[in-house]
Amino acid sequence: MAKKSAIAKNEKRRRMVAKQADKRAALKAIATDRSASPEEIFQASMKLAQLPRDGAKIRIRNRCGVTGRPRGFYRKFKLSRIALRDLASVGQAPGVVKSSW
Repeated sequence: MAKKSAIAKNEKRRRMVAKQADKRAALKAIATDRSASPEEIFQASMKLAQLPRDGAKIRIRNRCGVTGRPRGFYRKFKLSRIALRDLASVGQAPGVVKSSW
């Protein structure tokens, strides 16, 4: 099980990303627009730099929904490889059958 603080910090980042998504998208559109004046581009990039870093989508870490483990993550199930194997072996992961031969 991951530290509770790491899980909480990641959830805080998710909320911040959702809250700032529109503002960041608008500023990025101005900053990457070639038809805008250099002053507008500079102002947009400065405002973008003023925003909190945790508001960027890239800062979110994929974590297992059961254990909070950050590595070995399957996006389709939102579970780590270990949790997926445990759930699949008892038949609780839909559409997954553990192979044996």
